[in-house]
Amino acid sequence: MKEWLRRRRASSSIPASLRSFGSAKISLGTSSGSARMVAGSAAMALHSLFHVSIILLLCTARCKAADSESAALLKWKSTLIAASLLSSWSFDNSTCFWFGVTCDHGGHVTELNLESAGLKGTLDALYSVAFQNLTKINLSYNNLIGAIPANISMLLTLTVLDLSSNNLTGAIPYQLSNLPMIVNLNLGYNHLTNPEHPMFSMPRLKFLSLCNNDLNGSFPHFLLNRTSLRMRFIDLSDNTFSGLIPDSLSEMVPRLRYINLSSNGFYRSIPHSLSRLQKLRTLSVWMNNLTGGIPEKLGTISLLEELDLSSNPLGGSIPASLGQLQRLRVLYMSDADLVSTLPPELGNLTNLEIMVLSQNQLAGSLPPSFAMMQQMVYLSLYGNYINGSILSEMVSNWTTFVLFDVGNNLLTGSIPSQISNWTSLQYLNISGNKFTGPIPMEMGNIMPNLVLVDLSNNNLTGSIPFSIGNLSILQYLVISKNHLKGEFPSSIGKISSLNFLDLSKNHLFGDLPECLSNLSALQSLHLSNNNFSGFFPTMLKNLKNLVVLDLGHNKIYGTIPSWIGESNPLLRILQLRSNRLYGRIPWQLSKLSHLQLLDLAENDFVGPIPSSFANLSSMQPETRDKIYSPIQLYYIAITWKGMEYTFQGIRASVIGVDISSNLLSGEIPSELTILRGLQYLNISRNYICGGIPLEIGNLTYLESLDLSWNKLLGPIPPSMSNLMSLGKLNLSNNLLSGEIPTGDQLQTLDDPSIYGNNLGLCGFPLKISCSNNSSYRATLVGVKEHHQELETLWLYCSVTAGAVFGFWLWFGALFFCNAWRLAFFCRIDAMQQKLMQNITHLSNMLYFSLSPPERVH
Repeated sequence: MKEWLRRRRASSSIPASLRSFGSAKISLGTSSGSARMVAGSAAMALHSLFHVSIILLLCTARCKAADSESAALLKWKSTLIAASLLSSWSFDNSTCFWFGVTCDHGGHVTELNLESAGLKGTLDALYSVAFQNLTKINLSYNNLIGAIPANISMLLTLTVLDLSSNNLTGAIPYQLSNLPMIVNLNLGYNHLTNPEHPMFSMPRLKFLSLCNNDLNGSFPHFLLNRTSLRMRFIDLSDNTFSGLIPDSLSEMVPRLRYINLSSNGFYRSIPHSLSRLQKLRTLSVWMNNLTGGIPEKLGTISLLEELDLSSNPLGGSIPASLGQLQRLRVLYMSDADLVSTLPPELGNLTNLEIMVLSQNQLAGSLPPSFAMMQQMVYLSLYGNYINGSILSEMVSNWTTFVLFDVGNNLLTGSIPSQISNWTSLQYLNISGNKFTGPIPMEMGNIMPNLVLVDLSNNNLTGSIPFSIGNLSILQYLVISKNHLKGEFPSSIGKISSLNFLDLSKNHLFGDLPECLSNLSALQSLHLSNNNFSGFFPTMLKNLKNLVVLDLGHNKIYGTIPSWIGESNPLLRILQLRSNRLYGRIPWQLSKLSHLQLLDLAENDFVGPIPSSFANLSSMQPETRDKIYSPIQLYYIAITWKGMEYTFQGIRASVIGVDISSNLLSGEIPSELTILRGLQYLNISRNYICGGIPLEIGNLTYLESLDLSWNKLLGPIPPSMSNLMSLGKLNLSNNLLSGEIPTGDQLQTLDDPSIYGNNLGLCGFPLKISCSNNSSYRATLVGVKEHHQELETLWLYCSVTAGAVFGFWLWFGALFFCNAWRLAFFCRIDAMQQKLMQNITHLSNMLYFSLSPPERVH
């Protein structure tokens, strides 16, 4: 550029017309008037040339500035690891056309907007003195790491800085307070810590978000140092702040419209002075330790639209004054220890769309005034003591519901048929109440948007309506713990989207229909505690996504098919308890690499325990902590430590094997001790012999062990003292002998009955000492003699029982079957006749073999 200007000045600083006029003046010698005209023209030309030069210099300066801004951005780009969206950033393109870059009319970079651009790297090389016009930086939702450089505070024109949703660490630079024009500062969703210097003030700030970081201490002082008439938005949620919510907050930020202090450690009461924030639209303080009840004065914040006081031990009642908040759209007060009835004044909240009052101690009936809340979309009263019935007027007016949850209350009456008017409803939960009567037929006909239906734990009667198969997008259907009768509705097979089905604990009967094979998305199938019969259902072979299969407590018979190990590869829970299954336990079960719970108790299985169970890899400690539920509503009900428990959500990762009350024989495979993640193991009430595996102590996660009512011999392995989590043990009714091991945890199991009827055991908690004297040896001899006597008695009893059984079997057949009886006696007569013939023949032969004199005698 400089060379071009130099040549321009040398060759064409004076126009050709002016040069020709000068030549004419010299050669022709014109008059003085003509000379003055020529001089004037030259002066004008020089003046124009000056302006052109200034313009060219300004252009050059601007080009230099643009070039330096480009170089600065490219320098930062070179430090990033992943910047595929920045492919347009090169000298081949104008900076103003780069991805995420905005320029002003002069070509200067004013905004850098790279939200969700997939960037990985640091901010260390971002700052440059070239950015003299930069007003906005938005680098949110990337993967930036490291600290925020303090030199960003030198971008004096910056008004918006958004670095949220990254992985930034370190202290928030106190130098950011030097940004004189900053209005919007968003550093949320990082891992930032408190500023190193307490003097941190931004007088022009309107928007501040420091949510979801690692900030702690009391309420930030820089917000209280001076009155800020500009502040509109404060979000300090999801940190570890503690202490009191300042009473002076309404004075320091009087024009505040949004404040979120949720998920911290603030305690004591909610300041009544917050009612002076008359421009406030949103107040959220959920999940703190606030007490002292809900201030009545909150009802005077007339512009309030969202109020969230959930998950605080507030106590007290719901103030009727909240009914004055005519603009309120969202009200969350769940899990707040509220002890109250539902104030009828809440019915005045005609703009309310969301009301969540779940998990409190609210009592009384639903106020009729609630029928006026016709904008309601989301209502949850779950886990209270609400009684009475749901009034038909309410159901008729509430036509915009998307979610209706009144589960675990004391509601009575029938399910209103008008519920079918809720055509937008997606989630319906009325479980855990006292509803009676049938399931409305209309539910399946005109409620096409239902995704979740939970009618469980009521007193519903009748059959499951066939129309329920019309809920084409239903994913979760639970109607367990009712009094429903009839066969399994074949129409359910049309709901291809279904992934959770629970019809357990009813009075359903018959064979399971083949249409179940159409439920290819099904993950959990609970049909236990009914009267289903027939062979093991073959249609389950098509359910490739099945995670939970519970067919316990039915009348299903046959063997467990070998295909289950390959056709249902995702199974985690397999419960076939208390049916009529028989045969051997198939070794193919060991192919279920995700299996965490196996319950085959109370059947008629025979043969040995498969040693291949050692291949059940999800019963290892390395994988037990990785087990998670695909949905929070995933649950299992098992017999745990002698009682029935229900484990839900992440707690449903319990690991165990229960093969008790069968006809199993052989020894306990030592390979079982490889399953070191086991929490419970029950092999009781079988015919297991041999000794307890010496490596039983490897099962260090074991909490419940039951080997009772078998024929186990020998001593209790000393390694059992390693079971530090053991809370329930039963080794009774075996043939064990020797000293009971001692250990810190075993010493807490002081009930002698857990070792009962093992005549050879001694030591704590039994009252038989293990001293090496003659009495103890005599005891052992007596035990052996007793065992021999038992074996001899068992042999005699078996032979006698066999003889008696055989006699009555033949006698019964001859007595009841006429044809058999005739054939039998005919056969006896024939045998008798043949025998007599043989005797006569032998007599004749003997007679003729004698001599004549002998014949005479």
